[in-house]
Amino acid sequence: METRPITAEVPMVPRMSEDPAQLVPELAQVSAALFKVTGNGSVPRATISLIQLRAGQIVGSTYLTVLHTGFLRKAGESEERITSVASWQDSPYFTGAERAALALVEAALQPAAHGERVPDELYAQAAEHYEPKALATLMFAIGQVNFFIAVALIAKPVPGRSFTDPWN
Repeated sequence: METRPITAEVPMVPRMSEDPAQLVPELAQVSAALFKVTGNGSVPRATISLIQLRAGQIVGSTYLTVLHTGFLRKAGESEERITSVASWQDSPYFTGAERAALALVEAALQPAAHGERVPDELYAQAAEHYEPKALATLMFAIGQVNFFIAVALIAKPVPGRSFTDPWN
């Protein structure tokens, strides 16, 4: 597999020429159900968007990073909060609950040096901030973004285009 030189421009076209959602229309039902699950009100939508932005950063997806940055801006989040998601551990802009959620997404998406990815201590810290339904919602929000990570990395939709139309 050839590697693109670091100075080469990245084309503004999707890798997959056809919209996967058009090829597999059943995706619309799955996507709507996942959005409904994560939007049940037990976790603030901003927290869900923060963890989804962090997931995009972790896996190196410009599409997801731009998408979730846009969602956070539209929701009125400050630039300080948005831009410091990548360095949330030493940022003063996040609550304890948001820090627990960000730690969960990092643990779930990054290999552990040793032991479990999500150790009991981290789960206990998150459980201090979230009731069981909210903790389950966070788990499903991480699963939701994981579901779309494969699309973002394999099909490479164009960053910055409408969420509903990244293939045109």
